[in-house]
Amino acid sequence: MSKLPAILVALGLATTAGSASATVSGDPENGKGVANLCVACHQADGSGKHIEGGESWPRLAGLNASYLAKQLHDIKDGSRASPSMMPFVNMLDDQKIADVAAYYSQLEPTSGEGGNNADEALLKRGEQLAERGDWSQYVVSCKSCHGPGNQGAGDVFPGIAGQHAGYIEAQLKAWKEGTRKNDPQDLMGSIARRMSDADIHAVAVWLANQNTASN
Repeated sequence: MSKLPAILVALGLATTAGSASATVSGDPENGKGVANLCVACHQADGSGKHIEGGESWPRLAGLNASYLAKQLHDIKDGSRASPSMMPFVNMLDDQKIADVAAYYSQLEPTSGEGGNNADEALLKRGEQLAERGDWSQYVVSCKSCHGPGNQGAGDVFPGIAGQHAGYIEAQLKAWKEGTRKNDPQDLMGSIARRMSDADIHAVAVWLANQNTASN
Protein backbone atom coordinates (compact mmCIF):
# COMPACT_ATOMS: atom_id res chain seq x y z
CA MET A 1 0.00 0.00 0.00
CA SER A 2 1.30 3.43 -0.91
CA LYS A 3 2.45 5.65 1.96
CA LEU A 4 1.66 8.82 0.04
CA PRO A 5 -1.81 9.37 1.63
CA ALA A 6 -0.32 9.04 5.10
CA ILE A 7 2.38 11.57 4.23
CA LEU A 8 -0.18 14.01 2.87
CA VAL A 9 -2.24 13.66 6.06
CA ALA A 10 0.88 14.34 8.09
CA LEU A 11 1.55 17.46 6.05
CA GLY A 12 -1.93 18.76 6.78
CA LEU A 13 -1.51 18.12 10.49
CA ALA A 14 1.93 19.73 10.43
CA THR A 15 0.52 22.92 8.93
CA THR A 16 -2.15 23.11 11.62
CA ALA A 17 0.32 22.48 14.41
CA GLY A 18 2.73 25.15 13.24
CA SER A 19 0.21 27.98 13.16
CA ALA A 20 -0.05 28.29 16.94
CA SER A 21 3.40 29.79 17.53
CA ALA A 22 2.81 33.27 16.07
CA THR A 23 1.15 35.13 18.95
CA VAL A 24 3.29 38.27 19.31
CA SER A 25 3.80 40.84 16.56
CA GLY A 26 7.45 41.65 15.94
CA ASP A 27 9.09 45.02 15.29
CA PRO A 28 12.06 44.69 12.89
CA GLU A 29 13.58 47.96 14.09
CA ASN A 30 13.69 46.74 17.68
CA GLY A 31 14.86 43.38 16.42
CA LYS A 32 17.94 44.97 14.87
CA GLY A 33 19.19 45.79 18.35
CA VAL A 34 18.38 42.31 19.67
CA ALA A 35 20.32 40.82 16.75
CA ASN A 36 23.56 42.16 18.23
CA LEU A 37 23.51 38.97 20.30
CA CYS A 38 23.55 36.90 17.10
CA VAL A 39 26.21 38.45 14.89
CA ALA A 40 29.18 36.41 16.12
CA CYS A 41 27.73 33.27 14.52
CA HIS A 42 25.04 34.47 12.13
CA GLN A 43 26.90 37.59 10.88
CA ALA A 44 25.63 41.15 10.66
CA ASP A 45 23.78 40.44 7.41
CA GLY A 46 22.23 37.20 8.68
CA SER A 47 24.27 35.14 6.21
CA GLY A 48 25.54 32.63 8.75
CA LYS A 49 28.81 30.82 8.16
CA HIS A 50 29.91 27.56 6.57
CA ILE A 51 33.18 25.91 7.55
CA GLU A 52 34.06 23.08 5.18
CA GLY A 53 34.62 19.97 7.25
CA GLY A 54 33.58 21.80 10.43
CA GLU A 55 30.56 23.47 11.99
CA SER A 56 28.09 25.58 10.03
CA TRP A 57 25.78 28.29 11.35
CA PRO A 58 22.59 28.79 9.35
CA ARG A 59 21.62 31.72 7.19
CA LEU A 60 18.72 33.50 8.89
CA ALA A 61 18.24 36.33 6.41
CA GLY A 62 14.98 36.03 4.50
CA LEU A 63 13.52 33.14 6.51
CA ASN A 64 9.89 33.29 7.58
CA ALA A 65 9.48 35.24 10.84
CA SER A 66 6.99 32.85 12.42
CA TYR A 67 9.24 29.90 11.63
CA LEU A 68 12.25 31.63 13.18
CA ALA A 69 10.24 32.57 16.28
CA LYS A 70 9.06 28.98 16.72
CA GLN A 71 12.62 27.66 16.56
CA LEU A 72 13.73 30.16 19.21
CA HIS A 73 10.82 29.22 21.46
CA ASP A 74 11.56 25.52 20.94
CA ILE A 75 15.20 26.01 21.92
CA LYS A 76 14.17 28.04 24.96
CA ASP A 77 11.68 25.45 26.22
CA GLY A 78 14.01 22.54 25.44
CA SER A 79 11.98 20.87 22.71
CA ARG A 80 14.84 21.58 20.32
CA ALA A 81 18.30 20.84 21.71
CA SER A 82 20.90 23.52 20.97
CA PRO A 83 23.45 23.98 23.76
CA SER A 84 25.26 26.77 21.88
CA MET A 85 22.04 28.75 21.35
CA MET A 86 20.46 28.22 24.76
CA PRO A 87 22.42 30.92 26.67
CA PHE A 88 21.45 33.56 24.10
CA VAL A 89 17.81 32.52 23.76
CA ASN A 90 17.41 32.57 27.52
CA MET A 91 18.08 36.32 27.39
CA LEU A 92 15.02 36.86 25.18
CA ASP A 93 11.41 37.28 26.24
CA ASP A 94 8.51 36.63 23.84
CA GLN A 95 8.59 40.19 22.48
CA LYS A 96 12.33 40.13 21.77
CA ILE A 97 11.98 36.76 20.03
CA ALA A 98 9.23 38.18 17.83
CA ASP A 99 11.28 41.32 17.12
CA VAL A 100 14.51 39.55 16.14
CA ALA A 101 12.60 37.05 14.00
CA ALA A 102 10.87 39.91 12.19
CA TYR A 103 14.22 41.64 11.68
CA TYR A 104 15.92 38.65 10.06
CA SER A 105 12.89 37.86 7.93
CA GLN A 106 13.13 41.22 6.11
CA LEU A 107 16.85 40.98 5.34
CA GLU A 108 17.94 40.09 1.82
CA PRO A 109 18.79 36.39 1.58
CA THR A 110 22.41 35.53 0.86
CA SER A 111 23.93 32.64 -1.06
CA GLY A 112 24.64 29.25 0.49
CA GLU A 113 28.10 27.77 0.77
CA GLY A 114 29.45 24.23 0.62
CA GLY A 115 30.14 21.61 -2.00
CA ASN A 116 31.73 23.90 -4.56
CA ASN A 117 33.86 21.00 -5.80
CA ALA A 118 31.02 18.47 -5.91
CA ASP A 119 31.03 16.25 -8.98
CA GLU A 120 28.19 15.93 -11.46
CA ALA A 121 26.95 12.58 -10.12
CA LEU A 122 26.63 13.92 -6.58
CA LEU A 123 24.71 17.00 -7.72
CA LYS A 124 22.44 14.92 -9.93
CA ARG A 125 21.52 12.68 -7.01
CA GLY A 126 20.94 15.71 -4.80
CA GLU A 127 18.67 17.26 -7.41
CA GLN A 128 16.66 14.05 -7.67
CA LEU A 129 16.08 13.89 -3.93
CA ALA A 130 15.20 17.58 -3.64
CA GLU A 131 12.98 17.80 -6.71
CA ARG A 132 11.49 14.32 -7.19
CA GLY A 133 12.38 12.24 -4.14
CA ASP A 134 13.13 8.52 -4.28
CA TRP A 135 10.00 6.44 -3.92
CA SER A 136 12.02 3.21 -3.92
CA GLN A 137 13.09 4.35 -0.44
CA TYR A 138 9.82 6.15 0.39
CA VAL A 139 11.72 9.44 0.48
CA VAL A 140 9.42 12.30 -0.49
CA SER A 141 10.98 15.21 -2.38
CA CYS A 142 12.08 18.26 -0.39
CA LYS A 143 9.91 20.54 -2.50
CA SER A 144 6.77 18.56 -1.58
CA CYS A 145 6.95 20.28 1.81
CA HIS A 146 9.32 23.21 1.30
CA GLY A 147 7.51 24.51 -1.77
CA PRO A 148 8.46 25.27 -5.39
CA GLY A 149 12.18 25.80 -5.70
CA ASN A 150 12.45 24.83 -2.01
CA GLN A 151 11.91 28.50 -1.20
CA GLY A 152 9.68 27.77 1.79
CA ALA A 153 5.98 27.16 2.37
CA GLY A 154 4.19 29.21 5.00
CA ASP A 155 5.46 29.37 8.55
CA VAL A 156 6.05 25.63 9.02
CA PHE A 157 8.42 24.67 6.21
CA PRO A 158 11.42 27.02 5.87
CA GLY A 159 13.19 27.98 2.68
CA ILE A 160 16.16 25.60 2.35
CA ALA A 161 17.44 26.56 -1.10
CA GLY A 162 20.65 28.51 -0.59
CA GLN A 163 21.07 27.33 3.00
CA HIS A 164 24.62 26.23 3.90
CA ALA A 165 25.37 22.60 3.04
CA GLY A 166 26.97 21.87 6.40
CA TYR A 167 23.93 23.11 8.29
CA ILE A 168 21.43 21.17 6.15
CA GLU A 169 23.53 18.02 6.51
CA ALA A 170 23.87 18.44 10.28
CA GLN A 171 20.12 18.92 10.74
CA LEU A 172 19.18 15.93 8.57
CA LYS A 173 21.56 13.77 10.58
CA ALA A 174 20.06 15.14 13.79
CA TRP A 175 16.56 14.19 12.57
CA LYS A 176 17.90 10.79 11.55
CA GLU A 177 19.59 10.13 14.90
CA GLY A 178 16.66 11.46 16.92
CA THR A 179 18.58 14.31 18.52
CA ARG A 180 16.24 16.81 16.86
CA LYS A 181 12.53 16.12 17.24
CA ASN A 182 10.70 19.45 17.09
CA ASP A 183 8.70 18.78 13.94
CA PRO A 184 4.98 17.92 13.91
CA GLN A 185 4.17 14.23 13.40
CA ASP A 186 7.88 13.29 13.16
CA LEU A 187 7.69 14.15 9.46
CA MET A 188 11.34 15.12 9.01
CA GLY A 189 12.55 12.28 11.21
CA SER A 190 10.65 9.68 9.22
CA ILE A 191 12.19 10.95 5.98
CA ALA A 192 15.73 11.36 7.29
CA ARG A 193 15.79 7.84 8.74
CA ARG A 194 15.26 6.46 5.24
CA MET A 195 18.21 8.39 3.82
CA SER A 196 21.80 7.20 3.68
CA ASP A 197 24.54 9.57 4.84
CA ALA A 198 25.65 9.80 1.19
CA ASP A 199 22.18 10.93 0.11
CA ILE A 200 22.01 13.43 2.97
CA HIS A 201 25.30 14.92 1.80
CA ALA A 202 24.15 14.99 -1.84
CA VAL A 203 20.90 16.83 -1.19
CA ALA A 204 22.59 19.26 1.22
CA VAL A 205 25.21 20.19 -1.35
CA TRP A 206 22.68 20.58 -4.15
CA LEU A 207 20.38 22.78 -2.07
CA ALA A 208 23.26 24.96 -0.92
CA ASN A 209 24.02 25.79 -4.53
CA GLN A 210 20.47 26.87 -5.42
CA ASN A 211 19.14 30.42 -5.57
CA THR A 212 17.55 31.97 -2.51
CA ALA A 213 14.42 34.09 -2.46
CA SER A 214 12.85 36.26 0.20
CA ASN A 215 9.66 34.75 1.65
